[in-house]
Amino acid sequence: MKTNFFKYQAQTSPNPLALEISHAKGSYIFDSKGKKYLDFVAGVSANSLGHNHPKVSQAIKNQLDKHAHVMVYGEFIQKAQVELCKALSESFPNKKMVVYLTNSGTEATEGALKLAKKVTGRSEIISAKNSYHGNTQGAMSVSGSEHQNQAFRPLVPGAKFIRFNDESDIDKITHKTAAVILETIQGGAGFIIPENDFLNKVKQKCDSVCALLILDEIQTGIGRTGKFWGFENYNVIPDIVISGKGLGGGMPIGAFIAQKHLMDLLKEHPTLGHITTFGGHPVIASAAVATVNTIKNSSLIEDTLDKEQLIRKILKHPMIKEIRGKGLMLAAIVETPEIAAQIIHRCLEKGLILFFLLFEGKAIRISPPLTISKKEIIKGCKILTDVIEELT
Repeated sequence: MKTNFFKYQAQTSPNPLALEISHAKGSYIFDSKGKKYLDFVAGVSANSLGHNHPKVSQAIKNQLDKHAHVMVYGEFIQKAQVELCKALSESFPNKKMVVYLTNSGTEATEGALKLAKKVTGRSEIISAKNSYHGNTQGAMSVSGSEHQNQAFRPLVPGAKFIRFNDESDIDKITHKTAAVILETIQGGAGFIIPENDFLNKVKQKCDSVCALLILDEIQTGIGRTGKFWGFENYNVIPDIVISGKGLGGGMPIGAFIAQKHLMDLLKEHPTLGHITTFGGHPVIASAAVATVNTIKNSSLIEDTLDKEQLIRKILKHPMIKEIRGKGLMLAAIVETPEIAAQIIHRCLEKGLILFFLLFEGKAIRISPPLTISKKEIIKGCKILTDVIEELT
């Protein structure tokens, strides 16, 4: 398998972890030799309920017995799609939102950008430096890493960038701006939390010039930060929300969400203003309904903050300069990228899965399933601190 993996499957990096997977359950992944690994990454924040959660698995099986794909999105009434859109709409403070389901967070970004241009009639999009909103060319255009983008230019024109948490840059939002798109917490940049009411100040500026605020909740949403939506922590309600990752309970999904009078603009002039064949796939939508309902009808969201505090309490070591993030979206920052890589690889050898962040090489990603137990947190943190101690 390993030989064929490198021979036939396109690679995304020079040195993948190349762990050969047998199966996974709960907070653990098992390799082909039977070795057990505690998962502190959750598929990069995607496996909200861990691996092979019984309610998610059963929802998938039940839907498969009924039907899989039957028609392009938006034409037939399909129960799983409607239930998911209703559950997401009801999770908003104003409860007047409608949902467009996509195949991924990146595609949700594309839909949100198109909607903003349609609503405002403008083309300028403002994003943040070191942001990440996906890897299609439109999403890359509003992602603020030239290191990632330079090999693929020209991208979609009209993007400008501000510095996250820098209030002096807010005045760059003008009457030419269609939308400002920001991650509620910057992910790839190192799990940077908004400060000094930054998001609300951006929203106020957007309102003053009739621009829209798009918040990318692909990673912060669905309970990961101690609220169902990350923006609920920061005294702001965006015009458009982008979701993905943890929404599907391990299945590929995305969604962009806005008030009905805005979303209706995609229906006409032109008709089919945004279309997808497999978006809202009923099997995946069923998994997402089970995920959302399980999270909303449990103490998992509240428990997330207690688990964060436990991690922060245990992970105290001179080599850890700080722990950034919120809830179970955390990053331990060490001295150099080389040290971070050493720790991640050594922990993997000892049965703990950690990972990197896109643009912050000194970061060690800690984003376990929301279902992880406190006992498992203690176990994983001990492996991590033991490895750090070995390197000192």
